[in-house]
Amino acid sequence: MAEAQTISEIKVTDFAQRWTEQPVGLQLLDVREEQELAIAALEGFQNVPLSQFQDWSAALPTQLDPHAETYVLCHHGMRSAQMCHWLVQQGFTQVHNIAGGIDAYSSLVDPSIPRY
Repeated sequence: MAEAQTISEIKVTDFAQRWTEQPVGLQLLDVREEQELAIAALEGFQNVPLSQFQDWSAALPTQLDPHAETYVLCHHGMRSAQMCHWLVQQGFTQVHNIAGGIDAYSSLVDPSIPRY
């Protein structure tokens, strides 16, 4: 049985600071559905809905830099954690789950982002 991997988590406040300080070179992935993005989204994130895994899973690892800082977002942090585990299995080395997702980001960083 394979040992469970520990995924790096980053608080939304720490992510916001990191994103403000050096946004260039960061890979930003949002695994939520299109209808969720219509309600609340962060600019600069590439949408790769987890429900459409079959559609993008073969191509995504070749489209991204496996050694770049990669941050993954969802609504609360569960789907993004799944994505982080998958990215690590694909050889990505700097993967970070944004803990609490866009809901926490809206509460703690930018209240202008609608909550749902």
